[in-house]
Order: sequence, then structure tokens, then C-alpha cells
Amino acid sequence: MLPEYVRHIGYSQKNNSMQDSRSKVPDALKSDEAKRTTIILEPAEREFIEHLIKEGKEPGIKALISKMLDIYKSLNVDDWQFPGEYYCGISRIAIINVELINIFTQYVPKEKFHEIGARMGDALKVSIQSTLGVDSANKENWDAIFKRLKVQGLGDLYVKDRFLLIKSPVISECEIWRGLLEGLLTTELETKNALPPLVFEIKPT
Repeated sequence: MLPEYVRHIGYSQKNNSMQDSRSKVPDALKSDEAKRTTIILEPAEREFIEHLIKEGKEPGIKALISKMLDIYKSLNVDDWQFPGEYYCGISRIAIINVELINIFTQYVPKEKFHEIGARMGDALKVSIQSTLGVDSANKENWDAIFKRLKVQGLGDLYVKDRFLLIKSPVISECEIWRGLLEGLLTTELETKNALPPLVFEIKPT
């Protein structure tokens, strides 16, 4: 008969072997960042998502949900009173056709464009401060501010060397933009290209 400690070792080895043979959960799935969540969709919702994927508009459900959450956070949807009242910080925003904005600007005297833009920039500065909590006059914050403006649909803004460029501006009048950016960023600009893409040179201070 085997000694007690030998039989105990044999049992432990056998037990460990059985445990090792079982399927293991990958370490990546044990972290707090990777947890499985089950979402029950209505048939119409599932059909709509499958249609988006089939049409190639979305690569998959996970990517779609991540995109939706990014939009939710970027647009402060948690502050919305849906439907009809949308807020970004202290500012109420509206989903409006670009054509309506262009009609409005057509009836504003051109000599007022820069002044109107400057007032818009001042108002936008307060909104940015309340939403992002950053100083818009600090050039280090411009990337975050331009991302916010892009998310809100105003246009794709970026700085290259000493030039400020705007692709797909929601307002096509460059003098309105020059006033808006000067008011928002507390800087002086010189127009280099008055048609989209708009180009302004940042004057040295």
C-alpha cells in the first residue's frame, strides 16, 4: 500500500491535469475593459442593422455601437430633450439645412459680415469654455476646439504651419468665418483664399 503522502501527490497531479485540460478564458477577457454584454434587439432593429452591414455602410455590430457611443459623447446627447431640444453645454443646437443658412446670409449686408462673424465667435467662445473647459485663445487647445466644431457640422478646420484651413464650411462667406475665428481664437487673420477650402494666414502677435 502506498504511503499517504504519495497517494495525496498523485491525486493532486491528477486533479491539476483535469483542470489544465479544460478550456481556459483568455486573459484579455478577464480584464475590466473586456466584458461580454448581451443586447436583445427587436426584429425591426436587427433587420435595420443587418441592412447597414449588408450595404457596406457599417462593418459590424460592435463597430456600429462604438460609433454610436462616440457620437453620443461628442454631441452631449445625454443633455438632449429628445425629440426637438438639443443642447451642447449651455448652448441649444439645431439640425438645420445649409440652404437656410445661405438664404439668411444673402440678406445680410456684406459690410456687416465680419462684425457678425466676430459676435458669433464671442458667443462660441463662451459655449466652448462651458463645454470643453478650455481657453480658446491658447493655440494648444485649438485641435480640441476644431474637433468640436467639426462634430457640430460647422466644417473641417485645421492648422498647417501659419495657415488656418477650412474644408466643407457650413457658411461659405469667408468674411463671416474670418470674424468668427478671430473672435473665437482671439487672433488676427488675413484671407488668402476666399472660396472653399478657405485659407487664412495667422498674423504674428
